[in-house]
Amino acid sequence: MPYTTLVSTAVLGQQLGQTDWAIIDCRFSLADTAAGRRNYLESHIPGALYAHLDEDLSGPIIPGQTGRHPLPSVEKFAATLSGWGIDQTVQVVAYDDMGGGIAARLWWMLRWLGHEAVAVLDSGWQSWLAQSRLTVSQVQPRPARTFIANPQANLLATADEVLTLRTDPTHRLLDARSADRFRGENETHDPVGGHIPGAVSAPFAENLAEGFFRSPEALRERFEGLLGQTPPEQAVIYCGSGVTAAHNLLAMAHAGLDGSRLYVGSWSEWVTDPSRPVATGE
Repeated sequence: MPYTTLVSTAVLGQQLGQTDWAIIDCRFSLADTAAGRRNYLESHIPGALYAHLDEDLSGPIIPGQTGRHPLPSVEKFAATLSGWGIDQTVQVVAYDDMGGGIAARLWWMLRWLGHEAVAVLDSGWQSWLAQSRLTVSQVQPRPARTFIANPQANLLATADEVLTLRTDPTHRLLDARSADRFRGENETHDPVGGHIPGAVSAPFAENLAEGFFRSPEALRERFEGLLGQTPPEQAVIYCGSGVTAAHNLLAMAHAGLDGSRLYVGSWSEWVTDPSRPVATGE
């Protein structure tokens, strides 16, 4: 059975060197966009390849139209996956040093293209190091394979859809950013602070306890509380730029609450149009 949400360091450690397992290092810092690759080249899990958030997991930014991390084209991302030696037979494991905050983006993108056998390494790089597991500095390319994309348009929500559903009582909009940014405080990434009116604050960091994802039961209780009477299929998740919102989608899937959509443009796209409403405070 494939791993489709989380995988432990113990399980991954047993699979090192397996050709049908691909490990992708997603470490990244918004403050220093070159740091992740530097850290990867210094030390990484054996066999891991590096995915750069801006270069590999995002498409070109169109000023005034897109958010900070728009999706790449289906064709471009499928070519990237092929170059990483990923096809429909490969189990993918993504990891980072942010509790899965970046790795979940790759998890979601593979699901977006119809690949279910993808999981995030629970507690990531820190846990791997804490357990004194093997690390290497040399890069070991994987032989290319052919990734066949099967895009799942039902996993996406557009700005126009969000504009409509935010006032629809049968739908729920969850904001995965920190509570202070939701309120419009300490906004350092985007030119406007606040949140989409009607949204509920659901910080992705609260999916974790001591660096690990909380139990499926605890996550289910959390998100059922946030969703109220709204079924997951009628919820849309957003964040600052469509990255950490995927962490909430991963946590929900791990809790058996799959089916919500991602507003990829998120807050950074929302505020490119001054006619879209903005709220501050709780």
